Amino acid sequence: MPLSLAQQSIADSDHRFRVAICGRRFGKTFLAIRELARFARQPSKRVWFIAPTRGQAKGIAWEKLKDRLLQLNWVKKINESELSILLVNGSTIELRSADAYDRMRGYRVDFTVFDEFADMDPQVWTVVRPTLADSHGHALFIGTPKGNQNWARGMYDQHLTNPDWQSFTYTTVDGGNVPEEEIEAAKRDMDERTYRQEFLATFEDAGNQVFYAWSREHNLLAYDGAPPRKIVIGMDFNVGKMCACVGVIEGRDLHLFDEIVLTSSNTDEMVAEIRTRYNHIPASNITVYPDPASRQNRSSAGGRTDLSILQNAGFVVKCPNRHSAVRDGINAVNSRLCTASGERHLYVAPTNKYTIESLERLSYRENSNQPDKDSGYDHMADAIRYLVDFIWPVRRAVEPRPNQRWGHKIA
Repeated sequence: MPLSLAQQSIADSDHRFRVAICGRRFGKTFLAIRELARFARQPSKRVWFIAPTRGQAKGIAWEKLKDRLLQLNWVKKINESELSILLVNGSTIELRSADAYDRMRGYRVDFTVFDEFADMDPQVWTVVRPTLADSHGHALFIGTPKGNQNWARGMYDQHLTNPDWQSFTYTTVDGGNVPEEEIEAAKRDMDERTYRQEFLATFEDAGNQVFYAWSREHNLLAYDGAPPRKIVIGMDFNVGKMCACVGVIEGRDLHLFDEIVLTSSNTDEMVAEIRTRYNHIPASNITVYPDPASRQNRSSAGGRTDLSILQNAGFVVKCPNRHSAVRDGINAVNSRLCTASGERHLYVAPTNKYTIESLERLSYRENSNQPDKDSGYDHMADAIRYLVDFIWPVRRAVEPRPNQRWGHKIA
């Protein structure tokens, strides 16, 4: 199958270990499937595709891999439960989950793809590396960067001291799957750091501050509009400190004009506080964006969930069935605070003291991409994140251009 020049340069490399840091929708999965087939075309080989989770492995590559191999008439047997395919030449292609890396010990493997490896525990390479030893196997690491503190940076730099390694960096545009007008649209929607990281594939650092796009000069603004007839509320449930950010949407802008912080409280008391403060607004005009865990959390002896308590109060409640990645939510908030084009769409009233402190002081743990949960500033930050990530997620559904046939010959 024809590849873009960037993809071809990665495929043509004869180095044993290759690291490809690429922008979103570059065509990494397509390249990975092509490489799996290339190594499996020789008889009696075992090749692995490793994703951060089993769900990602199945969702990203399984159907595409099956379709391609069936088109080539290479398939002898497909095992859906094990996510493995036995080829007519005796080779096996298996999809694996990085979060179960201890189950990978003891195998002999000829080739491994690590897809989105920056999201994996570094121990997965410690376990998989010996499986490639006696076969003198190869590995391809592909993914988008996650900052200089992530272990992916160290893997990318291996080529500086080890001749077995070669590293590549390509942007989304280099992959040839996404039109430039879509890139420009993303630039308007995303904050500058996230845009460079996700589309230009650069290793970005923003110090330790989680919401680095926040600026008192530009994002601190008193709301002077008409008394709102509809409000939106982001909500985080916590026994020690239950938080809610209250705002109004005007066009593309979100104005957080109030905050609610209750200590040693529960959801019923939060509902009562909202109804007291905003009794002039019908409950049906109040939309709450809570922690997705509210679907399961039980806050009363009667077995009611946090979600049902909010719904029974008459509020409109919107939340996904499960948590999105924390990183995606943080990117969404930063993108509202300031886009790559310099536009700002999230404003906080000067009276929202705890909201301001959370945006300014929440930091990452040292040598980690995880926010510091011990600081106490994460609760209001989470409330903002749930609201913003639901309404303005930065994850864009981009359909790649259709691929054409490619044909390896099976030995």
